[in-house]
Formats: sequence, structure tokens, C-alpha cells
Amino acid sequence: MPALDVTIRPATNDDVASILAWMVPFNAHEHIPFSPAKVEPALRALLADAGIGFVRVAVSASQGVVAYVIVTFGFDLEFAGRDAFVTELFVAETHRGSGVARALLDTAERDARANDVRALHLFVRPDNPGAYRLYESIGFERVPRDVLTKKL
Repeated sequence: MPALDVTIRPATNDDVASILAWMVPFNAHEHIPFSPAKVEPALRALLADAGIGFVRVAVSASQGVVAYVIVTFGFDLEFAGRDAFVTELFVAETHRGSGVARALLDTAERDARANDVRALHLFVRPDNPGAYRLYESIGFERVPRDVLTKKL
């Protein structure tokens, strides 16, 4: 595995354009309708309020933001308190296989623990075995439930 050539840090408003640009291929891959104009205010709200979650970016000296992870907080009695979702994890093709995803997930876990998160969840497309291998290798487990969503 090549050496990690990125710095991972909290995202700022200066990163919004880069994150939104990477959200285009992320959402296309996930088959999620995406409108940067609709998402930008929510992203800025997340960046402004550490009480609802956080965003971390991986920055390459030569390429700028090449990856990001978004974590949002919830609360669940099953876990006796705060839980969180990794709602998005994206790594540019130029940096896949270099350890950036694992480093972002390690950072997300560390920062979630610092925010008293007791369980970290994420969604995985059933047709993405590589993602399953990564997530399971760092301790994520499949639970015997399906997630259902109702948009409000």
C-alpha cells in the first residue's frame, strides 16, 4: 500500500465547493438524486453546528480535497445514548487503495467517541463487496434488520 499522502482535518466553509463537487460522483454511484443547490445549505448548517455531526476531509498537497466523510448524530435507547451515522464516505479514484478511506473512518470513529457516540452506523449498497470488506475489517457488523425510510 502506498504511503498516505494526505492530511485529514475538519472541513470548513472553504471546502464546501470541493465537497459538493465530490458529492456528484458519490450520489451517482449510489443512485441518489442530487442537487448541489439543495444540499449546500444543509452542508453549511452541518459545518456550523458541531451538535449535529461533523465533516472531515482528506487533503492532498497537490490536488486539494480528495476524500471526505460525513457523520451525523442521533440518539437511541438501544445504545443508551448518542449514536451516529457515517452518511457519506467518498475517496477520489486517484487515492483509492491507498488507505485514505480507512484513515477517514479511523478519524470518524475517534471523533465520534470524543462526542460520546456509543454506536456508529453506515449504509452499504449490497452490490459493493469491497466496501463490505473494508467496513467489516474495522469492526462494523451486519445487524439482522432492514432500514426503511419515509421522507417527510
